[in-house]
Amino acid sequence: MAAAMTVREFYNGKNVLLTGGTGFMGKVLIEKLLYSIPDIGLIYVLIRPKRGMSVKQRLEEMLKLPLFDRIKNECPNVLKKLKPLQGDVLLENFGLVDSEIERLSKEISVVFHFAATLKLEAPLKDNVNMNTCGTLRTINVARRLKNLLAIVHLSTAFCYPDYEVLEEKMHAPPVKAEDVMRLIEWMDDKQLSVVTPTLFGAQPNSYTFSKRLAECVVAQNFDDLPVVIVRPSIVCPAILEPIPGWVDSLNGPVGLMLGAGKGVIRSMLCDGSLIAQVIPVDTAINAIIAIGMLEGSRTEKPAEIPIYNVNIGHQKPTTWGEVLNIAKIYGRKQPLAWPLWYPNGDITTSRTLHNFQRVFYHLLPAYAIDFLLMILGQKRFMVRVQNKVSQGLEVLQYFTMRSWVFPCPNYESIHKKLNEEERVIFNTDLSTVDREKYIENCVEGGRVFCVKEDPSNIPYNRMYHNFLYVVDWIVKIFFWLLVLSFLAAWFEPVKTLLSYGGPVVKHLPFVGRAVFNEKN
Repeated sequence: MAAAMTVREFYNGKNVLLTGGTGFMGKVLIEKLLYSIPDIGLIYVLIRPKRGMSVKQRLEEMLKLPLFDRIKNECPNVLKKLKPLQGDVLLENFGLVDSEIERLSKEISVVFHFAATLKLEAPLKDNVNMNTCGTLRTINVARRLKNLLAIVHLSTAFCYPDYEVLEEKMHAPPVKAEDVMRLIEWMDDKQLSVVTPTLFGAQPNSYTFSKRLAECVVAQNFDDLPVVIVRPSIVCPAILEPIPGWVDSLNGPVGLMLGAGKGVIRSMLCDGSLIAQVIPVDTAINAIIAIGMLEGSRTEKPAEIPIYNVNIGHQKPTTWGEVLNIAKIYGRKQPLAWPLWYPNGDITTSRTLHNFQRVFYHLLPAYAIDFLLMILGQKRFMVRVQNKVSQGLEVLQYFTMRSWVFPCPNYESIHKKLNEEERVIFNTDLSTVDREKYIENCVEGGRVFCVKEDPSNIPYNRMYHNFLYVVDWIVKIFFWLLVLSFLAAWFEPVKTLLSYGGPVVKHLPFVGRAVFNEKN
């Protein structure tokens, strides 16, 4: 690496190709490159038409997001550097004609491969086709770029669950990537469902499995391409840029916080003593941009493929219990609008207790609400919502019930290699961050950007929460009295005990008292 090279000097005048640019991390990468490196060349964003919108329309809609407000207010001219490129990683050569690839081959210096599906529960074929085969297609296109300096492949820190400690190095997969890619070509979904458990090994779902295979595809091309693998942990809302709390996805902890705040999620399997392995999206993007410079400006090829565990869980360790407790306290002070029930959920490590709470706090209320909707002639939806919540929790709970250790010396070295000014601009060190303020910003970001609520209505929300608090206690009291009444009716020791205090029986709920009298 050239001693005097800085991040901004490296990217000045260089053109970039980005896949997955309309995703959560892709949008933040675009904004950061344009805002912090105004002299960058062109940013080609691979976009596919969707829902009747052309790629140009999709880009225009994306730029309307609050995410890009500071650019539009301070340096709107840099938006001209964004160039939508109609294509799809599901197609060979992205669906581009040879003349387009030939043009790109002379212009592109850095490729950021972000395109992926994050659906943990998706069928094997879908995830492998997008995450593994899509990576191979990206590699094949990159091979035709004549002036390429770096390919930054976005992976995940959770793709090696069979290792207690995931170091910044490659591990062989349980099966060969090329074999799985051939399988999905000739097997249908039913056939694949039969062999999937055998293929997975220790993998919990098709997402982590397909991302692990994708890493192998990248590593196989290390000898003749300048590839680097980046493994972020759970990506959370922005800590600072471009807006504190910025988020546009309900994946991960934000979805759990909002679901709990809306009274939809009231129980979850989670070990509150475990460290939350997370990273704010802007911190992860800072690291990725710097990694592109560090690897793209090497003068000698490294002996092994460079891998970065992009994670800050070790810098200021915070447990899942602390995260959820801070969010719960803040959620009661600044409640969300119109929760279905008083948001008083909790976490547990007991599957038995969780299943009990799921039945009584998730499913029974859902069926009751749908029954009322049916009587009123309205469309039923709550059972369907709770089934989706249960499915999502089942997948996420794998990651919150075990300890994850990600040594990251390569990531830690980034901060040291930048000059003093760029350590601020592309900050990767959050050891002094105010974690309570950050978690509160996460809740606010989810409120404003995901569920589109007006913070000015919080006083009204608080009144409704107070009402639900009273209703919640009334229901709990009647529920336990009902339980006690049935115990009195059916269990001889309780019946004998209560027989010494006749007045107690008189105060039992009507149903229990009737049963008690009949039995006697």
